[in-house]
Amino acid sequence: MLDVRGLTRRFGGVVAIGGLDLTVAAGEIRAVIGPNGAGKTTLFDLLAGVAAPSAGTIRLDGADIGPLAAHQRARLGIARTFQTPQALGRMTVLDNVMVGRHTRTHAGLFGALLHTGAARREEAASRHAARAVLDRLGLAHLAAQPAATLGFGERRLLDIARALAAEPRVLLLDEPAAGLPPDAAARVAETVLALNRGGLTVLLIEHDVRLVLRLAHRVLVLDRGTRLAEGTPDEMRRDPAVIAAYLGTAAATVGV
Repeated sequence: MLDVRGLTRRFGGVVAIGGLDLTVAAGEIRAVIGPNGAGKTTLFDLLAGVAAPSAGTIRLDGADIGPLAAHQRARLGIARTFQTPQALGRMTVLDNVMVGRHTRTHAGLFGALLHTGAARREEAASRHAARAVLDRLGLAHLAAQPAATLGFGERRLLDIARALAAEPRVLLLDEPAAGLPPDAAARVAETVLALNRGGLTVLLIEHDVRLVLRLAHRVLVLDRGTRLAEGTPDEMRRDPAVIAAYLGTAAATVGV
């Protein structure tokens, strides 16, 4: 699904990602872990088109998507969430999720302005799909509320809902469980597993070691923008270099 070769991102003299190779199979859940400053979010920025690489290639299903802007990659099926939830505060929760459907609509600006039949049908379909996503994440009861009134955990779930509304083929989740109470984090985990069982490819940045071990098929460990290790969760929790660089005392809590 994704094939990355020699991916590099420099900020002046600082190398945030240095010559990274990464292959992600269709239908895989791949976790990306590492200490703060390892380059995890920069990697997601590069994959989603939020930032441009200094060198290297990114291919989706064999097609070079390096020259494409973020909105063009979204149309091809790459959706992402952000480490800090992004909400349009004055809009309702439902309307925020409907914004995520824009890559799946075709009526265009004039159709919307003229309120054509096609535009009305698309809007109705988008509203129905958005409500279904909210229901899946346990947010349906908040649909009419302004997004600005939500708590942090609810805004994080809203961020995930908006990404899912785009019906992605590849979903990039940047710390989806951060700041969530255990019941909400468990709901996110179950949602990710259900989506993956339906064929969705997921890349996941997460500091919750238990969540990583539960969800991921394979784990990429970054350190200073380069691959420190890669393998199954069992292999990573037994790797002395990974334990020393990242897992540390957290490893002991999950029996590493």
